[in-house]
Order: sequence, then structure tokens, then C-alpha cells
Amino acid sequence: MVHALDILGDPVRRRLLELLADGELSAGALAEAIGAEFGISQPAVSQHLKVLRLNGFATMRAEGPRRLYAIDPAPLREAEEWLSGFRAFWAPRLAALDTEIARGKRERRTRQAGES
Repeated sequence: MVHALDILGDPVRRRLLELLADGELSAGALAEAIGAEFGISQPAVSQHLKVLRLNGFATMRAEGPRRLYAIDPAPLREAEEWLSGFRAFWAPRLAALDTEIARGKRERRTRQAGES
């Protein structure tokens, strides 16, 4: 199987998963949204959906003539597990950013209180 980050590295596939995060959508609705955003054809969107499906990121079920897609979360959990080994690199920086944001908010409140 292809590594999850290879699949997620493509912006069209990431956007498809973002759209599917809100729930099941038809292939037509996905093709319309992606076509408008990325300027690609319905067959190109279908190929991206096929890659997601064949690599376990999405499921497809037929409902009459429609094909409905949904996320399969298992490969996303695998990607998250892999990335968790690198969390130590960004967690301290995110904590420092939180501190700086809080400090900035306090300073603004103090300035605004002094202006009143």
C-alpha cells in the first residue's frame, strides 16, 4: 500500500477528504466542487476518488445510478500515529505561541482599560 502521506500530499485529494469530513457526498457533488475550485474535469476528479478508495481513505457505495463517497478514518489514524513521533518538534513551539498570544491579549486589555 502507498504511504498515507503520499496520498495526502496531493491538494485535490486533501480537499476531497475535507469535503467528505462533513459526511457522505455523491461523486457528482464532489466533481462539481473540485472542478470549480481546481479547474479540473470530472474524469480527473474520478481518478482522485479512485486513488482514495483503492488506498482505503474513502468508501464508495452505489445508490441507484449515484456513487456515494465517505471517509474511511483508518488510514488517517495511521498517518496521525506516524506524525505523532514528530510532535516533540512542534509542540513546544505551539505552546510558546499560545503564551505569546495570551500575553498580547493581556497587553491589549491593559491598554484598553487604561484608555477608558
